[in-house]
Amino acid sequence: MHEMSLAEGVLQLLEDAAGRENFRRVTTVWIEIGRLSGVEPEAMAFCFDAVTRGSIAEGARLEIISVPGTGHCLECGRDTELEAVYDSCSHCGAVPVQVTGGTEMRVKELEVD
Repeated sequence: MHEMSLAEGVLQLLEDAAGRENFRRVTTVWIEIGRLSGVEPEAMAFCFDAVTRGSIAEGARLEIISVPGTGHCLECGRDTELEAVYDSCSHCGAVPVQVTGGTEMRVKELEVD
């Protein structure tokens, strides 16, 4: 489960930010997870709860924002929404479609004390 190492990375970001910005506690974390990122939101939430025990983010609410997968069709030149990396163009049915978004995972915002 790679979500555990991702959650540990998020906690490290939070601890680094706390050191720079001098806050004591994280109450809410907003994370964007792209549909094409390979990250399972439910697993991420479970792992986040597990790794934040005893930390500055213990009990923090995790808000997951789903980012749609997007691509650009090399055949018809239109942008299309993707559910999977190898989906065909929703407009003309062609493949390949160049992925342009939805592969990322990032901490978007924090609420702190």
